[in-house]
Amino acid sequence: MLVSDYNYDLPEKRIAKFPPEERGSTRLLVLNRKTGRIQDSYYKNLDKFLNPGDVLILNDTRVMQSRLFCELPDGRKRELVVLEKHGDEPQKVMYRGKLHDSDVLKVANQEVIVAKILGNGIAEVESDTPLVDLAERYGTVPLPPYLHRDAEENDKKRYQTVWAKNMGSAAAPTASLNMTEELLEKLKQKGVIIKYLTLHVGLGTFLPIRTDEVENHKMHSEWFNIPETTIETINTAKSTNHRVVALGTTVARTLEYYGKTGETSGEDDIFIYPGFEFQVIDALLTNFHAPKSTVLMLASAFAGWDHLKNAYDHAVATEYNFLSYGDSMLIC
Repeated sequence: MLVSDYNYDLPEKRIAKFPPEERGSTRLLVLNRKTGRIQDSYYKNLDKFLNPGDVLILNDTRVMQSRLFCELPDGRKRELVVLEKHGDEPQKVMYRGKLHDSDVLKVANQEVIVAKILGNGIAEVESDTPLVDLAERYGTVPLPPYLHRDAEENDKKRYQTVWAKNMGSAAAPTASLNMTEELLEKLKQKGVIIKYLTLHVGLGTFLPIRTDEVENHKMHSEWFNIPETTIETINTAKSTNHRVVALGTTVARTLEYYGKTGETSGEDDIFIYPGFEFQVIDALLTNFHAPKSTVLMLASAFAGWDHLKNAYDHAVATEYNFLSYGDSMLIC
């Protein structure tokens, strides 16, 4: 299976460079994964497509202010993105600009020492003050590089879900950025059950697939935790013929990792691509993803590539907005 098989033409003008003026005012494409039927709707109408007793599961991770601007002793500027930390392993960063082992960077009046260059723009670093604390004090929002702009004040609020709680992500679970408290309340009033899990979005979300064959790509692990009450609610839904709906690919891969291993906490490195047999989720509310990306392959595995490609072509033709700040798709 070739990575190049999962490609489509995404015009630059279809990439949403800024969040919509009002959260949740975006469009919603509804795709029937069995028939391929497409419906055009709006995100605020999500309740019309979910049923009483369905379980909608959200990721309650909180994004770190993980983009840090630094200086070398000679004044040259460097940029770091603080990555999620796993247990006692060394702190890692992505960096922009040339760095070497033992370089000393200044963040405000704090020193960050480059312990080891790992390649592919990744380095291990050390600092007296935990880098996560430095990021929260001096960092900015880690917007995706394809937006080609620096974060603005509005991004601090809009590149974060309205229920963000557990600090640790290096990027947002972007499928959730369109969800509002009002819509959640509307869903609850209909009888949809809302539950949460945590997956800290990490290095894997930044890394492109560097192999020609899909099967040879190695996913980076990300820390997750699924509360017992969420597991119990999933089991009840399954036993009563109600659907489990994942809000975003982060939730989908966490639940499917649980379905595959039975583990409810730890490190999740599952790579879902066409041919995968889903055991937990019955519907997926997600973004429109970049060509040849791991998240596009997950959506392809769930919807079928022919149906998904047709829906994407329709979305481009009818001027949906794509990627992190764009419109959404419900695959059910």
